[in-house]
Amino acid sequence: MSKFGYFDDKSKEYVITTPQTPYPWINYLGTQRFFSLISNTAGGYHFYKDARLRRITRYRYNNVPVDMGGRYFYLREENAKGHPEAIWSPGWSPVKTPLDSYECRHGMGYTVIKSSKNELETELTFFVPQNYDGEVQKLVMRNNSSEKKKVKLYSFAEFCLWDAQDDSTNFQRNFNTGEVEVEGGLIFHKTEYKERRNHFAFYYVNSKVNGFDTDRESFFGLYGGFHNPQTVMNGKPNNSVADGWSPVASHYIEITLKPGETKNFVFVLGYAENDEDSKFDKNGQMDKSKAYSMTEQFNTVEKADKALYQLKKVWSDLLSKYTVNTPDEKMNRMVNIWNQYQCMVTFNMSRSASYFESGIGRGMGFRDSNQDLLGFVHQIPERARERLLDLAATQLEDGGCYHQYQPLTKKGNNEVGGNFSDDPLWMIMATVAYIKETGDYSILDEQVPYDNDAEKAQPMMHHLKQSFAKVVSNLGPHGLPLIGRADWNDCLNLNCFSSKPGESFQTTESKDGQVAESVFVASMLTFVGPDYAQLCRIKDDAAEAEFAEEQTAKMSEAILTHGYDGEWFIRAYDDFGKKIGSKECPEGKIFIEPQGFCVMSGIGKDKGYDIAALNSVDKYLNTEYGLVLNNPAFTKYYI
Repeated sequence: MSKFGYFDDKSKEYVITTPQTPYPWINYLGTQRFFSLISNTAGGYHFYKDARLRRITRYRYNNVPVDMGGRYFYLREENAKGHPEAIWSPGWSPVKTPLDSYECRHGMGYTVIKSSKNELETELTFFVPQNYDGEVQKLVMRNNSSEKKKVKLYSFAEFCLWDAQDDSTNFQRNFNTGEVEVEGGLIFHKTEYKERRNHFAFYYVNSKVNGFDTDRESFFGLYGGFHNPQTVMNGKPNNSVADGWSPVASHYIEITLKPGETKNFVFVLGYAENDEDSKFDKNGQMDKSKAYSMTEQFNTVEKADKALYQLKKVWSDLLSKYTVNTPDEKMNRMVNIWNQYQCMVTFNMSRSASYFESGIGRGMGFRDSNQDLLGFVHQIPERARERLLDLAATQLEDGGCYHQYQPLTKKGNNEVGGNFSDDPLWMIMATVAYIKETGDYSILDEQVPYDNDAEKAQPMMHHLKQSFAKVVSNLGPHGLPLIGRADWNDCLNLNCFSSKPGESFQTTESKDGQVAESVFVASMLTFVGPDYAQLCRIKDDAAEAEFAEEQTAKMSEAILTHGYDGEWFIRAYDDFGKKIGSKECPEGKIFIEPQGFCVMSGIGKDKGYDIAALNSVDKYLNTEYGLVLNNPAFTKYYI
């Protein structure tokens, strides 16, 4: 990685020294309700709570060239003597004019991109302030030359029509619905507001503007693109007002910089909601008062700087709650900074939005959210509690779980369904972790609905009981848990046989599922079983505690008898009763997952199985780049 950047431990930043990284290297901004993804060249998108249902800006996945679409700025330097490449972007992309200097710093909840061209230096800072539904963008421009510079500045953001899936498919309708409104440096996106929405977005700049554009075709030109928008090429705005088609927001500002002079601008891309009964003002127009209040908060550079300082302090406080000091600098860096930061990011996103998960085809993962909680509960225990109750409310009465849920509605995602065998145990593990961290046993008494039906509410402890029962009541021929659609490895679909093109293996069960078993889930149960039994005793349920201890002991014995392969623990049994991850297999002889949980559970510790398994991991799975998931790699299907 050193050829592309380095860690700055003192600043808690990763510094990228070239815009042409092997793939866009991104940061995640926001920790509460408003989120954005930003690449090292300012690509990415924004959303409020839900990447599918409240997408604010548009992004095109799998695009050519890669990473097109974001919060962009175009600079057109007039009369740049001897410099024909006078049009450029501070983040390099999308214009991609070669820069004289470039540096991107991904920090804790913020990103700073510095660059220069023709002795014009820029610094762009992006962040989502605490308790604020918007992204602040601070642009600093400095003239380092001995001559006066005249620069035309164009901002750019492309709005999504809220539902990201519908936005990318329902063109016949959507080309007729886009709606905007312009008030000086404040551009509103209000598609469907008067019909059936109570929310709108806006893009603001704290400066007088000399023009604007809100229609994409007018800004780009029909045959122009992100890299060469017609408006920038022509050097003047169109003052276009979108009526249908594709609404965008672009401010046009004419700037004069004397030698050595610096000028600052603050842009805000924000989101606002009104109550249904107060959508309109006394004149029957959209009530914009929240937007006015939000822009007032960041109408000066000083206000933006203060908010960034507060954000950095929040992260400093969060990271200070748990630190280590070891002889290994890299260990300290990962544990003290980046692992905790990553855990918080995954808590907020839970795999639902990235550059590989579009935020459209899935919501927040049930398993993902529970396991993420293990890494951040010490930082924000009150939000961990809230998340646990939200997750439990999506659970089904039999202890099964929707594999995903939509964060905006907090309801299970029927399109993905459930029956992933490890899901129920993760909720027990996460609840135990929360109680160990906080001592808050009251969560076990909280009334929580099943399937978001208030009439089916039961204490949280009942949800844990059903979770445990779901696993131990569904065992296979070897006394190991049935794998269902999959376990932690979503691609290990041992009951799913499909010949229909386009059919998802993760949502298909073409067999009765009474044979394929998971040693991994078995090891999970033996790991959480003792803690679950202890919770039962604390709640004066001795019978359930004894049942849990009995089932845990039986599962441990089943693993010893049918899950140990002589040097390591096997992975699973397939639908034909054949071993997966065994020395008997021609390929995929050993998998990483069961080794960890079986060792943590103490399975066969008295026989030395734990040391043997770890030695096998080191021998067969370890590489100079880290551990591989299985080995030897599969080169063909085995059916």
